[in-house]
Amino acid sequence: MTTTGSPQSLMATLPGHYYTDPAIFSLEQSRIFEEQWFCAVRCDDLDKPGAFRTVQIGRESVLIARGRDGAINAFLNICRHRGARLCTEEKGEVRRSFQCPYHAWTYGLDGKLIAAPNLNDMPDIDRTEFGLNRLHVREWLGYAWVCLAEDPPSFDDTVVSDVTARLGDAGAINSYDITALKLGKRIEYDVKANWKQIIENFMECYHCATIHPELTEVLPEFADGFAAQYYVGHGAEFGEDVQGFTVDGSEGLERLPGVTEDQDRRYYAITVRPQVFINLVPDHVIFHRMFPVAPDRTLIECDWLYLPEVVESGRDLSRSVELFDRVNRQDFDACERCQLAMDSRGYSKGGVFVPSEHHIAEFHDWAREQIGEGSGGE
Repeated sequence: MTTTGSPQSLMATLPGHYYTDPAIFSLEQSRIFEEQWFCAVRCDDLDKPGAFRTVQIGRESVLIARGRDGAINAFLNICRHRGARLCTEEKGEVRRSFQCPYHAWTYGLDGKLIAAPNLNDMPDIDRTEFGLNRLHVREWLGYAWVCLAEDPPSFDDTVVSDVTARLGDAGAINSYDITALKLGKRIEYDVKANWKQIIENFMECYHCATIHPELTEVLPEFADGFAAQYYVGHGAEFGEDVQGFTVDGSEGLERLPGVTEDQDRRYYAITVRPQVFINLVPDHVIFHRMFPVAPDRTLIECDWLYLPEVVESGRDLSRSVELFDRVNRQDFDACERCQLAMDSRGYSKGGVFVPSEHHIAEFHDWAREQIGEGSGGE
């Protein structure tokens, strides 16, 4: 994908309307977020039977709850009777069941219809058949990934393969034992930008020297404009005088037990399509989940994960949290700045990528393919 008449070092971006057109966003909701594996909740947030969270996946509200058998279940958050929203709270806990506030149809934690007014007078009703609409769930890296598709894509060939393509080895991420880590801090961001803007920003570091002074102090090679994701298997190395992945480069925490010598003092960034960023450093993991809600609005939950004993000890995590919180806010400000111009006549045909950004074009081709457009089309 090249720009006609432009130097070979430049490649074309998507035209501006891909970030603002409600019709394109609707296609992305139905063909990407509702068809792909979507990282919905951290499993530890559902810490006991009856604990639940509701999340927006594409156009659907999804109810995710831990069952009495300990398994995590996911359902469309809609009563089978008249279509009322079953749970309106973002999170909570029920004892044994979910009850629709409209006509009191009641469902077990496994989604089965267990009670309704006059139900005994309707012996022909199959309580399983009229249970909640169940969705596919897969637990990985301590998170529940949900797929709304009737026939979901291979988890290994999509989610796991993105990690493999970045690290060069599917097993490399196991060194961090993310499932065993505990939440030390969660920050929620409301970003006034299209979800693709945020992914594109995360994938490149051409901007790092301009807007990330703290990050480039810790990772000096980022000042050269080539992001860690540009090279398969490469982790950006800490600066010679840097002690830890902290806002001032001061000492961090104990290295995670499984992190190898080759992975020590390095930062790895991974994009897992369509809406996850994983950031690996020797003493903690930063995990982003995006929830696109409009062409120009994306909600993001960012988790800082540490060893259980570190969280339980009450250790000061502020310096490691502050580094990436600053990076996030700097990035999201840049994304919002771009979003403001996407409907400009000056960007109607898009812009250009310099060589250190060329790999983003592969993401654009993927996004177009998902919504049924060939690469290079408008």
